[in-house]
Amino acid sequence: MVFEVSSNELLKKLQVASGAISSNPVIPILEDFLFELEGNELTISATNLEVTIISALTVNGSKTGKVAVPAKILLETLKALPDQPIKFEVDDSNKGIKIKSSYGVYKLAGDSHEDFPEIPSEENVNVVELQADPLVTAINNTIFATSTDELRLAMTGVLMQMDFNKVIFVSTDAHKLVKYTIGGINTEISDSIIIPRKGLMLFKNAIASIDDETAKVSFNSKNIFLRSGDTLVISRLIDAKYPDYNAVIPANNDKTLTLNRLDFQNSLKRIVIYANKTTNQVVLSLVEDGLTISAQDLDFSNEANEQIGCSYKHDAMSIGFNAKFLIEMLGVIDTDEIILELSAPNKAGILLPSETGDNEDLMMLVMPVMMSH
Repeated sequence: MVFEVSSNELLKKLQVASGAISSNPVIPILEDFLFELEGNELTISATNLEVTIISALTVNGSKTGKVAVPAKILLETLKALPDQPIKFEVDDSNKGIKIKSSYGVYKLAGDSHEDFPEIPSEENVNVVELQADPLVTAINNTIFATSTDELRLAMTGVLMQMDFNKVIFVSTDAHKLVKYTIGGINTEISDSIIIPRKGLMLFKNAIASIDDETAKVSFNSKNIFLRSGDTLVISRLIDAKYPDYNAVIPANNDKTLTLNRLDFQNSLKRIVIYANKTTNQVVLSLVEDGLTISAQDLDFSNEANEQIGCSYKHDAMSIGFNAKFLIEMLGVIDTDEIILELSAPNKAGILLPSETGDNEDLMMLVMPVMMSH
């Protein structure tokens, strides 16, 4: 295999693919990139057996071939080189690799491409075309609410539910739940899959470096294939049953308050400093058009409270929440104002942006913390 390429162009693609290389892999070949050169197209693959990232790059190829290249030494070499054309040569007999730059020659030992794990192929797939922006928004809005509890395997991923003209993304860790809907989609599919958090994170990172407006999502019973531009992220799906999330969404939260998102978020950040460190509990006390946010940590005699103006026209009530959860949720909403829908101190609250785009809908649910007296 012989090709020439700009060192920076190659480095950019390798950095995207390197997301799938784990720091202590189960087998040594997983520390490598797989290079496949066909004419002038170089395909770079990396995998940790759960997630695979494949990226393509146009190079000046003069001899096709395949080789597995140790990732760490290659990345470090390219990072240390200023941008310049480099020549990449592989000796097919012993997999020795030579990289030539204007400064000199670097030799490293490659591995046989035959040892590289087989990459899942797109067979019997359902396909959905989505705009890249709403897809990234969906990932940002849901990924933080996934569970880290491996005993609840389904909840460690994000549910993606296709329903003919809309796609619903749901995540929950049993304390909070996020549901983000993208509408206006034309598909014949009605199906749902659970995508691991890691695969979505890597796709989100990969798509950030791609200037493409659409994303193609295809999936079968085992894997999801997320493609944008010249990059493909393949992730194994979670084989588990997702909890019935609709059952926990309250239908009659009739007490609504509207308030400034940043004022609310900043107040919570100050008040939580004085809250109990295990529960992070803050109490929201509501009266007409007024909200008091308070916290106390009885073990240390710490307490704090602040008042914020809001729009609220119902009976007075107090409800406790984990401030960390609220702060996190407010961080992914991008409207100036938010709406909080409540019903009773022991029932879940619903957090909504004050407005949403044409084909998008965001709903967040947060469980109350039972108030200790």
